[in-house]
Amino acid sequence: MSRRESPPPPPQLLGVRRGDVECDDRPERSEPLTDAEREIIQDTWGIVYKNCEDVGVSVLIRFFVNFPSAKQYFSQFQDMEDPEEMERSSQLRHHARRVMNAINTVVENLHDPEKVSSVLALVGKAHAIKHKVEPMYFKILSGVLLEVQMVWTKLMGAVYWHVTGAYTDVGWLQVSSSAV
Repeated sequence: MSRRESPPPPPQLLGVRRGDVECDDRPERSEPLTDAEREIIQDTWGIVYKNCEDVGVSVLIRFFVNFPSAKQYFSQFQDMEDPEEMERSSQLRHHARRVMNAINTVVENLHDPEKVSSVLALVGKAHAIKHKVEPMYFKILSGVLLEVQMVWTKLMGAVYWHVTGAYTDVGWLQVSSSAV
């Protein structure tokens, strides 16, 4: 970059500008969440959060079973291999509650991007400095959480395929993909 070129704008999260952090694997948030998107997140999260400990334990067990290297950061349960043993672990349950409570704090404060940024900065700094957790594990954990969306998308695709097949069977010549 020449002296005359201005640097690219810093990445944004939920509409909040971040410092000049360089990270190859860190996408920019192109636009903040809309009011409607925030409402959808808060409504659906409310249902999940009613069972926060069980949901959190389930997520962490899937995370550790599929990515056992992540257990290296948890001396209390790093040697556990059996998912049932993990489920009974009070330390894992405690961490699951902490993870779910952190997500809940973010969801509850989606109207306040500065608060969201502050909370996530604290989480990031604690995991970077105190726990020395590789940042890729946050991306992996996000993927574990989004597996639910992926399997529902797959199921809904199968539902559509079977239902439209029935339409074809009863003589519909064309199934339109556009809603009127």
